[in-house]
Amino acid sequence: MPYAPEGFLLDEILEVDEEQSLVRVRMPTHDDLPITNTQRADPVRHPRHVSGGLMVHMTGMAAFVHAYELLGLRHAEGWIGYGVRIHDARFFTLSTPGEPIEIECKAVRNRRLGDKIMTRYAFRFEQAGELVYQSEQTAMWLKGAH
Repeated sequence: MPYAPEGFLLDEILEVDEEQSLVRVRMPTHDDLPITNTQRADPVRHPRHVSGGLMVHMTGMAAFVHAYELLGLRHAEGWIGYGVRIHDARFFTLSTPGEPIEIECKAVRNRRLGDKIMTRYAFRFEQAGELVYQSEQTAMWLKGAH
């Protein structure tokens, strides 16, 4: 895989639904998460929270699981993915360290052009049953040296 384990940050695959082209994965949250661990937290003005930038990174990790489990793409066989566009993104509330975040990643459109695959994903991040982040993003999967 293209990241070391400390950059992957997922500890469980909760669901793989081929019919819906959907995966759900779990991300533990704690004070030592990248970016979160550098916050100068103040309980009123800037409470400790899971970084929004880290959540955007985690869309890529969830998409990596989707590509592996449902598209059959293997990094060891030369496949790599890159985010190419965030179409829409919204943070609904701060995610605080403690409860894990469940990430749903669903392919809403998939188009293959030879050794390139364009996939548009819908993401939902929930913590303790509450929606914290939602987005639609497109990734391009490429095979070989590019």
